[in-house]
Amino acid sequence: MIDMGQLPDGRRVQAVDLQAGRLSARVLTLGAIVQDLRLQDIDRPLVLGHPDPAAYLGAFRHVGAIVGRFANRIAGARIRLSGRMHDLDQNDAPNCLHGGSNGASARLWRITQARPDAVTLALDFADGEMGFPGAMQAVATLSLSDHDGIAALTVTLQATATRPTPCNLTHHGYWTLSPDGAAAQILQVDADRYLPVDHELIPLPDAPANVAGTRFDFRQPRPVGHAGLDHCWCLSDRHGPLRHAASLIAPDVRLRVLTTAPGLQVYDGGHFPQAGIPGHPDQLARPQGAVAFEAQEWPDAPNRPDFPQAILRPGAVWRTTTQYVLDRP
Repeated sequence: MIDMGQLPDGRRVQAVDLQAGRLSARVLTLGAIVQDLRLQDIDRPLVLGHPDPAAYLGAFRHVGAIVGRFANRIAGARIRLSGRMHDLDQNDAPNCLHGGSNGASARLWRITQARPDAVTLALDFADGEMGFPGAMQAVATLSLSDHDGIAALTVTLQATATRPTPCNLTHHGYWTLSPDGAAAQILQVDADRYLPVDHELIPLPDAPANVAGTRFDFRQPRPVGHAGLDHCWCLSDRHGPLRHAASLIAPDVRLRVLTTAPGLQVYDGGHFPQAGIPGHPDQLARPQGAVAFEAQEWPDAPNRPDFPQAILRPGAVWRTTTQYVLDRP
């Protein structure tokens, strides 16, 4: 382990360096963040990141982290569960985003196992924390592989709980395949439905909708563009086997996303300032400068009985696996 120093609140952050063939990564205990990811013979980081862990409590909040206990938004920061109304943390007023202001991305995870090519971290959520019912334990395993010219970061997440509680964990990495930004890169998403949203990014009452005839139709590969993406594509109505969900192609590298999750949020960093925020050397966080692929439950699912259910119950184990596969286009 590597001591990354002390946060402003006094907490100390550790890091683990992983290596598998040509692929290397650094993972922080803060937020289980993938701080850096590099592929041999490509002279730049492939993910957005920052050398100072304290940045992840400010302008780089959620970047590269595991977010939850419920990723994405819960409308009105309220849910009704087991006959009782629960008021959640309003950190995206008036909604709850990524589990609240003290969600998984802002917490120190503990390392339970480390190998040269993989690390497993765990995090405990207290009953009532951020307003969510039930104590919940999350476990994240981040592993690297490199075989036959194909390298991959695999993120396996699981959780258990003491009471029925919303559960939706995801890896929130931003992929920076090209130093020229993402707008001209080629995106493909294997989904014929998506969730239209209102001005607060909450799914509309008649969601989901067909992508046909809309700017959200990426069934055939085409440039990401500048219109702005922060939407969930509906891959299926339930968790399933690992399958291809999306791809992003730059001139010298291709990313393929495979997941077991029912939804995939695609976000092009629209909240970053146009001038950009410095990250790693020669890297700026700016709109359409990177793309996040967040494999997840459908947003606001606890308030939408017509959506795939996203309630973890005692005795059950919630699991997802997502692979980010890198090769040559």
